[in-house]
Amino acid sequence: MVTQNKNKSFTLWPYAIIAAIVLFMGYIIFFVVQAMNQDVDLVSKDYYEQEIAFQDHIEMVGRTKAVGDVVINYKPESQAILLQLPKSFAGQQITGRVNLFRPSDDKLDQEVPLQLGRDLSQLVETDNLEKGLWKVRVNFSAGEETYYTEETIQLK
Repeated sequence: MVTQNKNKSFTLWPYAIIAAIVLFMGYIIFFVVQAMNQDVDLVSKDYYEQEIAFQDHIEMVGRTKAVGDVVINYKPESQAILLQLPKSFAGQQITGRVNLFRPSDDKLDQEVPLQLGRDLSQLVETDNLEKGLWKVRVNFSAGEETYYTEETIQLK
């Protein structure tokens, strides 16, 4: 019996392919675990109730734009937000609230009553607010109608 000695060479390709597949699977598993550990709380506690009332909200914003813009300006030198209602509201009984909403942390949200001066303006102090992005939401009523406006500001 004659045995033939074939020249067998050792190759790493099958091991490299298996190692690449195992590393890829580990990579995917890592990101799945990371995604499962993310906090997915809603920004607002009553999100679903707000969603149902969205059409009313759209109508309030439309009414506000129709009567004129509510001016919301941040004054960093005086650390205050100036709210100015249009002159068309002069002589009317106006009630409402100013909501200072912090998108990154709902524990910092604040609400102050709308207390306008004779010139239909109000200063809201910001010295006790943390620096960063805030949304100033003004919700008010004059007569039988309700109005709403919102402005994003950056406290410095």
